Amino acid sequence: MNTAKTCWKYLTGNGQNMHKQILIDTAAALFAGNKGLLAMDESYDTCNKRFAKLGIAQTEEVRRDWRALIVTTPGLGAYISGAILYDETIRQQMKDGTLIIKTLIDAGIIPGIKVDAGAKTMAGFPGEKVTEGLDGLRERLKEYVEMGARFAKWRAVIVIGEGFPTQGCIEANANALARYAALCQEAGLVPIVEPEVLMEGTHHLQKCFEVTEHVLRIVFNQLYQQRVLLEGMILKPNMVMPGSGSTDQSTVEEVADATVTCLLQSVPAAVAGIAFLSGGQAGELATAHLNAMHVQFKSKLPWPLSFSFARAIQQPAMDIWHGDEANIKAAQQALYHRAKCNHAAASGEYNEAMKWAL
Repeated sequence: MNTAKTCWKYLTGNGQNMHKQILIDTAAALFAGNKGLLAMDESYDTCNKRFAKLGIAQTEEVRRDWRALIVTTPGLGAYISGAILYDETIRQQMKDGTLIIKTLIDAGIIPGIKVDAGAKTMAGFPGEKVTEGLDGLRERLKEYVEMGARFAKWRAVIVIGEGFPTQGCIEANANALARYAALCQEAGLVPIVEPEVLMEGTHHLQKCFEVTEHVLRIVFNQLYQQRVLLEGMILKPNMVMPGSGSTDQSTVEEVADATVTCLLQSVPAAVAGIAFLSGGQAGELATAHLNAMHVQFKSKLPWPLSFSFARAIQQPAMDIWHGDEANIKAAQQALYHRAKCNHAAASGEYNEAMKWAL
Protein backbone atom coordinates (compact mmCIF):
# COMPACT_ATOMS: atom_id res chain seq x y z
CA MET A 1 0.00 0.00 0.00
CA ASN A 2 1.26 3.48 -0.85
CA THR A 3 1.14 5.06 2.62
CA ALA A 4 1.82 8.58 1.40
CA LYS A 5 -1.09 8.49 -1.06
CA THR A 6 -3.38 6.91 1.56
CA CYS A 7 -2.59 9.65 4.10
CA TRP A 8 -3.23 12.33 1.47
CA LYS A 9 -6.68 10.95 0.58
CA TYR A 10 -7.56 10.47 4.25
CA LEU A 11 -6.67 14.03 5.19
CA THR A 12 -8.21 15.85 2.25
CA GLY A 13 -11.39 13.87 2.64
CA ASN A 14 -11.89 15.14 6.18
CA GLY A 15 -11.33 18.88 5.64
CA GLN A 16 -9.69 21.01 8.30
CA ASN A 17 -11.30 19.37 11.33
CA MET A 18 -8.51 16.86 11.76
CA HIS A 19 -9.26 13.92 14.00
CA LYS A 20 -6.69 12.72 16.52
CA GLN A 21 -6.63 9.33 14.84
CA ILE A 22 -5.25 10.86 11.65
CA LEU A 23 -2.23 12.22 13.55
CA ILE A 24 -1.73 8.87 15.27
CA ASP A 25 -1.96 6.96 11.99
CA THR A 26 0.44 9.29 10.18
CA ALA A 27 2.98 9.07 13.01
CA ALA A 28 2.70 5.28 13.01
CA ALA A 29 3.20 5.17 9.24
CA LEU A 30 6.48 7.08 9.63
CA PHE A 31 7.86 4.26 11.81
CA ALA A 32 6.31 1.30 10.00
CA GLY A 33 8.65 -1.45 8.90
CA ASN A 34 11.64 -0.04 10.81
CA LYS A 35 11.92 2.73 8.24
CA GLY A 36 13.32 6.17 9.01
CA LEU A 37 13.22 9.77 7.86
CA LEU A 38 15.50 11.52 5.39
CA ALA A 39 16.17 15.13 6.40
CA MET A 40 16.66 17.06 3.17
CA ASP A 41 15.55 20.38 4.62
CA GLU A 42 18.84 22.26 4.43
CA SER A 43 18.42 26.01 4.04
CA TYR A 44 19.87 27.88 1.04
CA ASP A 45 22.97 28.82 3.06
CA THR A 46 23.60 25.34 4.48
CA CYS A 47 23.16 23.61 1.14
CA ASN A 48 25.33 26.18 -0.64
CA LYS A 49 28.11 25.78 1.94
CA ARG A 50 28.19 22.02 1.36
CA PHE A 51 28.24 22.58 -2.39
CA ALA A 52 31.05 25.12 -2.07
CA LYS A 53 33.29 22.63 -0.27
CA LEU A 54 33.02 20.33 -3.28
CA GLY A 55 33.24 23.01 -5.93
CA ILE A 56 29.59 22.59 -6.93
CA ALA A 57 27.77 25.67 -8.28
CA GLN A 58 25.54 27.29 -5.64
CA THR A 59 22.38 28.02 -7.62
CA GLU A 60 18.70 27.20 -7.30
CA GLU A 61 18.92 25.02 -10.41
CA VAL A 62 21.76 22.93 -9.02
CA ARG A 63 20.00 22.59 -5.66
CA ARG A 64 16.98 21.36 -7.63
CA ASP A 65 19.14 18.83 -9.47
CA TRP A 66 20.55 17.53 -6.19
CA ARG A 67 17.13 17.10 -4.62
CA ALA A 68 15.82 15.48 -7.80
CA LEU A 69 18.69 12.98 -7.58
CA ILE A 70 17.59 12.11 -4.05
CA VAL A 71 13.87 11.68 -4.66
CA THR A 72 14.33 9.62 -7.84
CA THR A 73 16.71 7.14 -6.20
CA PRO A 74 15.28 3.73 -7.18
CA GLY A 75 13.83 1.77 -4.26
CA LEU A 76 14.43 4.49 -1.65
CA GLY A 77 10.92 4.03 -0.27
CA ALA A 78 11.87 0.55 0.94
CA TYR A 79 13.93 2.12 3.73
CA ILE A 80 12.74 5.74 3.97
CA SER A 81 9.20 6.44 5.19
CA GLY A 82 9.26 10.24 5.08
CA ALA A 83 11.33 13.13 3.81
CA ILE A 84 11.63 16.55 5.46
CA LEU A 85 11.65 19.31 2.84
CA TYR A 86 12.66 22.96 2.84
CA ASP A 87 10.26 25.66 1.61
CA GLU A 88 12.19 25.95 -1.65
CA THR A 89 12.03 22.21 -2.25
CA ILE A 90 8.32 21.70 -1.62
CA ARG A 91 7.66 24.26 -4.38
CA GLN A 92 10.26 22.98 -6.85
CA GLN A 93 9.65 21.04 -10.03
CA MET A 94 11.78 18.42 -11.71
CA LYS A 95 13.16 19.20 -15.17
CA ASP A 96 10.08 17.55 -16.70
CA GLY A 97 7.77 19.82 -14.70
CA THR A 98 6.73 17.23 -12.09
CA LEU A 99 6.63 18.60 -8.56
CA ILE A 100 9.30 17.10 -6.31
CA ILE A 101 6.67 16.48 -3.63
CA LYS A 102 4.57 14.45 -6.10
CA THR A 103 7.61 12.35 -6.96
CA LEU A 104 8.02 11.56 -3.26
CA ILE A 105 4.37 10.62 -2.80
CA ASP A 106 4.46 8.41 -5.90
CA ALA A 107 7.47 6.62 -4.36
CA GLY A 108 5.47 5.91 -1.20
CA ILE A 109 7.43 8.46 0.86
CA ILE A 110 5.44 10.80 3.11
CA PRO A 111 6.41 14.47 2.63
CA GLY A 112 7.15 16.74 5.57
CA ILE A 113 8.28 20.34 5.90
CA LYS A 114 10.69 22.37 8.05
CA VAL A 115 8.74 25.35 9.40
CA ASP A 116 11.01 27.20 11.82
CA ALA A 117 12.83 30.38 10.79
CA GLY A 118 16.15 29.36 12.32
CA ALA A 119 17.93 29.78 15.64
CA LYS A 120 18.68 33.44 16.34
CA THR A 121 20.73 35.17 19.04
CA MET A 122 18.66 35.30 22.21
CA ALA A 123 18.29 38.79 23.67
CA GLY A 124 19.89 39.02 27.10
CA PHE A 125 21.56 35.62 26.78
CA PRO A 126 24.96 36.05 25.07
CA GLY A 127 26.14 32.81 23.48
CA GLU A 128 22.70 31.19 23.38
CA LYS A 129 19.98 31.05 20.73
CA VAL A 130 16.22 30.77 20.49
CA THR A 131 14.40 29.48 17.42
CA GLU A 132 11.99 31.89 15.75
CA GLY A 133 9.11 31.43 13.32
CA LEU A 134 5.87 31.33 15.31
CA ASP A 135 4.52 34.54 13.76
CA GLY A 136 2.20 33.63 10.91
CA LEU A 137 2.82 29.92 11.43
CA ARG A 138 -0.87 28.95 11.46
CA GLU A 139 -1.33 30.35 7.97
CA ARG A 140 1.89 28.79 6.66
CA LEU A 141 0.91 25.38 8.02
CA LYS A 142 -2.42 25.57 6.23
CA GLU A 143 -0.62 26.27 2.95
CA TYR A 144 1.79 23.37 3.45
CA VAL A 145 -1.08 20.99 4.15
CA GLU A 146 -2.74 22.09 0.91
CA MET A 147 0.55 21.43 -0.88
CA GLY A 148 0.65 17.87 0.46
CA ALA A 149 2.80 17.94 3.61
CA ARG A 150 1.77 15.47 6.31
CA PHE A 151 4.25 16.33 9.06
CA ALA A 152 6.54 19.20 10.07
CA LYS A 153 9.80 19.89 11.90
CA TRP A 154 11.04 22.60 14.27
CA ARG A 155 14.61 22.60 15.63
CA ALA A 156 15.90 24.22 18.81
CA VAL A 157 19.60 24.30 19.68
CA ILE A 158 21.05 24.01 23.16
CA VAL A 159 24.75 24.71 23.80
CA ILE A 160 26.81 23.09 26.55
CA GLY A 161 29.62 25.28 27.86
CA GLU A 162 30.75 27.30 30.83
CA GLY A 163 27.53 28.70 32.27
CA PHE A 164 25.47 27.07 29.48
CA PRO A 165 22.75 26.19 29.02
CA THR A 166 20.75 28.63 31.11
CA GLN A 167 17.29 27.87 32.37
CA GLY A 168 15.95 30.88 30.49
CA CYS A 169 17.23 29.58 27.17
CA ILE A 170 15.89 26.07 27.74
CA GLU A 171 12.44 27.30 28.76
CA ALA A 172 12.15 29.75 25.87
CA ASN A 173 12.97 27.05 23.33
CA ALA A 174 10.77 24.47 25.02
CA ASN A 175 7.81 26.84 24.97
CA ALA A 176 8.34 27.62 21.28
CA LEU A 177 8.58 23.90 20.46
CA ALA A 178 5.33 23.20 22.30
CA ARG A 179 3.42 26.07 20.70
CA TYR A 180 4.64 24.98 17.27
CA ALA A 181 3.57 21.39 17.99
CA ALA A 182 0.09 22.46 19.06
CA LEU A 183 -0.35 24.54 15.90
CA CYS A 184 0.81 21.61 13.76
CA GLN A 185 -1.71 19.24 15.30
CA GLU A 186 -4.46 21.81 14.87
CA ALA A 187 -3.59 21.87 11.15
CA GLY A 188 -3.44 18.06 10.90
CA LEU A 189 0.35 17.82 10.71
CA VAL A 190 2.39 15.49 12.91
CA PRO A 191 5.00 17.68 14.64
CA ILE A 192 8.60 16.56 14.90
CA VAL A 193 9.93 18.15 18.08
CA GLU A 194 13.72 18.60 17.85
CA PRO A 195 15.51 19.91 20.95
CA GLU A 196 19.14 19.40 19.91
CA VAL A 197 21.86 19.49 22.54
CA LEU A 198 24.84 20.27 20.33
CA MET A 199 27.92 18.05 20.11
CA GLU A 200 30.31 20.99 20.06
CA GLY A 201 32.33 21.35 23.27
CA THR A 202 34.73 19.54 25.56
CA HIS A 203 32.09 18.19 27.95
CA HIS A 204 32.05 14.55 29.01
CA LEU A 205 29.33 11.95 28.50
CA GLN A 206 27.72 12.46 31.90
CA LYS A 207 27.36 16.20 31.32
CA CYS A 208 25.55 15.58 28.04
CA PHE A 209 23.32 13.06 29.82
CA GLU A 210 22.39 15.55 32.54
CA VAL A 211 21.67 18.41 30.12
CA THR A 212 19.72 16.25 27.68
CA GLU A 213 17.56 14.78 30.44
CA HIS A 214 16.88 18.23 31.91
CA VAL A 215 15.99 19.69 28.51
CA LEU A 216 13.66 16.81 27.64
CA ARG A 217 11.82 17.04 30.96
CA ILE A 218 11.17 20.75 30.41
CA VAL A 219 10.12 20.19 26.79
CA PHE A 220 7.58 17.54 27.74
CA ASN A 221 6.23 19.69 30.55
CA GLN A 222 5.61 22.44 27.99
CA LEU A 223 4.06 19.97 25.53
CA TYR A 224 1.68 18.85 28.27
CA GLN A 225 0.75 22.44 29.11
CA GLN A 226 0.04 23.17 25.43
CA ARG A 227 -2.18 20.05 25.24
CA VAL A 228 -0.12 18.36 22.56
CA LEU A 229 -1.22 14.82 21.74
CA LEU A 230 1.87 12.72 22.52
CA GLU A 231 0.64 9.80 20.44
CA GLY A 232 0.54 12.15 17.45
CA MET A 233 4.05 13.64 17.70
CA ILE A 234 7.62 12.52 17.08
CA LEU A 235 10.69 13.38 19.15
CA LYS A 236 13.93 14.07 17.29
CA PRO A 237 16.67 14.21 19.95
CA ASN A 238 20.44 14.13 19.97
CA MET A 239 22.25 11.01 21.07
CA VAL A 240 23.97 11.29 24.45
CA MET A 241 27.66 11.68 23.62
CA PRO A 242 30.79 13.42 24.88
CA GLY A 243 31.52 16.77 23.24
CA SER A 244 33.34 16.54 19.93
CA GLY A 245 36.34 18.25 21.55
CA SER A 246 36.46 15.97 24.60
CA THR A 247 39.59 13.92 25.17
CA ASP A 248 37.45 11.20 26.78
CA GLN A 249 35.42 9.70 23.94
CA SER A 250 32.98 6.88 24.67
CA THR A 251 32.50 3.49 23.04
CA VAL A 252 29.52 2.74 20.81
CA GLU A 253 28.02 0.64 23.59
CA GLU A 254 28.48 3.39 26.20
CA VAL A 255 26.73 5.95 23.98
CA ALA A 256 23.86 3.53 23.31
CA ASP A 257 23.46 2.78 27.00
CA ALA A 258 23.55 6.43 28.07
CA THR A 259 21.16 7.53 25.31
CA VAL A 260 18.46 4.95 25.94
CA THR A 261 18.74 5.28 29.72
CA CYS A 262 18.31 9.04 29.39
CA LEU A 263 15.26 8.65 27.16
CA LEU A 264 13.64 6.07 29.43
CA GLN A 265 13.95 8.55 32.30
CA SER A 266 12.57 11.57 30.47
CA VAL A 267 10.32 10.62 27.53
CA PRO A 268 6.72 9.46 28.14
CA ALA A 269 5.84 6.04 26.75
CA ALA A 270 2.88 7.58 24.91
CA VAL A 271 5.13 9.35 22.38
CA ALA A 272 4.61 7.90 18.89
CA GLY A 273 8.30 7.40 18.24
CA ILE A 274 11.83 8.73 18.43
CA ALA A 275 13.89 9.52 15.32
CA PHE A 276 17.46 10.54 16.13
CA LEU A 277 19.38 13.35 14.50
CA SER A 278 22.98 12.55 13.64
CA GLY A 279 24.27 15.88 14.93
CA GLY A 280 27.43 15.93 12.84
CA GLN A 281 28.47 12.33 13.51
CA ALA A 282 30.09 10.39 10.69
CA GLY A 283 27.45 8.33 8.92
CA GLU A 284 28.84 4.94 9.92
CA LEU A 285 29.17 5.96 13.58
CA ALA A 286 25.59 7.23 13.80
CA THR A 287 24.41 3.96 12.29
CA ALA A 288 26.48 1.91 14.73
CA HIS A 289 25.07 3.85 17.69
CA LEU A 290 21.47 3.29 16.57
CA ASN A 291 22.15 -0.40 16.00
CA ALA A 292 23.69 -0.83 19.46
CA MET A 293 20.61 0.71 21.09
CA HIS A 294 18.45 -2.00 19.55
CA VAL A 295 20.89 -4.79 20.33
CA GLN A 296 21.08 -3.75 24.00
CA PHE A 297 17.55 -2.50 24.68
CA LYS A 298 15.12 -3.62 21.97
CA SER A 299 12.85 -5.60 24.30
CA LYS A 300 12.68 -2.73 26.81
CA LEU A 301 11.72 0.12 24.48
CA PRO A 302 8.22 1.62 24.88
CA TRP A 303 8.51 3.49 21.56
CA PRO A 304 10.11 2.77 18.19
CA LEU A 305 13.64 4.14 17.79
CA SER A 306 14.66 5.14 14.29
CA PHE A 307 16.61 7.81 12.42
CA SER A 308 16.10 11.23 10.86
CA PHE A 309 19.52 11.82 9.32
CA ALA A 310 20.69 14.40 6.80
CA ARG A 311 24.45 14.42 6.15
CA ALA A 312 24.81 10.92 7.62
CA ILE A 313 22.84 9.63 4.62
CA GLN A 314 23.45 12.30 1.97
CA GLN A 315 27.15 13.12 2.21
CA PRO A 316 28.63 10.01 0.53
CA ALA A 317 26.25 10.53 -2.39
CA MET A 318 27.05 14.23 -2.67
CA ASP A 319 30.78 13.46 -2.64
CA ILE A 320 30.28 11.11 -5.59
CA TRP A 321 27.85 13.31 -7.52
CA HIS A 322 29.99 16.45 -7.43
CA GLY A 323 27.38 18.24 -9.54
CA ASP A 324 28.08 16.00 -12.54
CA GLU A 325 25.11 14.37 -14.27
CA ALA A 326 27.33 11.43 -15.26
CA ASN A 327 27.69 10.49 -11.58
CA ILE A 328 23.97 10.37 -10.73
CA LYS A 329 23.60 6.58 -10.81
CA ALA A 330 26.64 5.97 -8.58
CA ALA A 331 25.52 8.70 -6.19
CA GLN A 332 22.05 7.19 -5.94
CA GLN A 333 23.55 3.79 -5.18
CA ALA A 334 25.51 5.34 -2.29
CA LEU A 335 22.41 7.11 -0.97
CA TYR A 336 20.38 3.92 -1.19
CA HIS A 337 23.10 2.01 0.61
CA ARG A 338 23.24 4.44 3.55
CA ALA A 339 19.45 4.31 3.86
CA LYS A 340 19.58 0.51 3.82
CA CYS A 341 22.25 0.43 6.54
CA ASN A 342 20.22 2.70 8.80
CA HIS A 343 17.08 0.66 8.18
CA ALA A 344 19.01 -2.41 9.36
CA ALA A 345 20.26 -0.50 12.42
CA ALA A 346 16.68 0.42 13.33
CA SER A 347 16.08 -3.27 14.06
CA GLY A 348 19.53 -4.14 15.44
CA GLU A 349 20.58 -6.03 12.30
CA TYR A 350 23.41 -3.79 11.07
CA ASN A 351 26.96 -5.17 10.95
CA GLU A 352 30.36 -3.97 9.79
CA ALA A 353 30.20 -6.07 6.62
CA MET A 354 27.23 -3.99 5.43
CA LYS A 355 29.37 -0.84 5.48
CA TRP A 356 31.24 -1.93 2.38
CA ALA A 357 28.53 -3.95 0.62
CA LEU A 358 27.46 -1.40 -1.98
